[in-house]
Amino acid sequence: MKIYILILALLPVVCFLVWIYYKDKYEKEPVAKLVQYFFMGILVSILAIFMELYLSKFNNLSGIESNIYTAFFVAAFTEEGVKSIILIPMLLGEKDFNEKLDGIIYSIILSLGFATVENIIYLMKERVDLSLGLAITRGLISIPSHIMFAITMGYYISKYKFAKDNNKKIKYLFYAVIIPILLHGVFDFILMIGYRWAIIVFIVYVIFLWKINLDKLDKYSLYSKIRFYKRISKNNKKNKID
Repeated sequence: MKIYILILALLPVVCFLVWIYYKDKYEKEPVAKLVQYFFMGILVSILAIFMELYLSKFNNLSGIESNIYTAFFVAAFTEEGVKSIILIPMLLGEKDFNEKLDGIIYSIILSLGFATVENIIYLMKERVDLSLGLAITRGLISIPSHIMFAITMGYYISKYKFAKDNNKKIKYLFYAVIIPILLHGVFDFILMIGYRWAIIVFIVYVIFLWKINLDKLDKYSLYSKIRFYKRISKNNKKNKID
């Protein structure tokens, strides 16, 4: 049964890994480098688990205040904060980070490593007869949410790296950390509140997350395409001259 649970946990991660790999059409990143970021995401997840357990001990609140603390501080601040602390210096020192799309690609890969550990833990704790339902729910909601937060983080890291204005660079670096934390916190908070209307708000919020972040991904994918064809055109002109 443990193999069955492991397959359920890994299947959606593998699907999203294949999706993002083929999304990077024009200048693919080295596979070895992507594997490195994936396993770094696994290590980040383990670190975040211990931090979350520690911060949970200080939750002496109740009701809505407890939900806010858990959603924004225990979960969002810890998970997105640790990801950003690891990802930002790694990316900014990355020689293969040479176009805007790369920031999103590496961010998603690291986040999927993170989501892998989380998914395995949740499914291992669930009853076997309920594990398929949980796996489907997490595959459709939880893992994609990690991807959406990762797109936001990678998007602003790329804006930071390629910006010329120092004031804008500071702003983008701040956004790369704080916006994923806020998006993640709101996501978890809506899930925690027990009101009947919360499911409607949650659906609208998930659609909003997908819309704004897939637009960011498509924007940088277009930049990558334009950059690729400009380089091809330039090489063709050079060959003609030679």
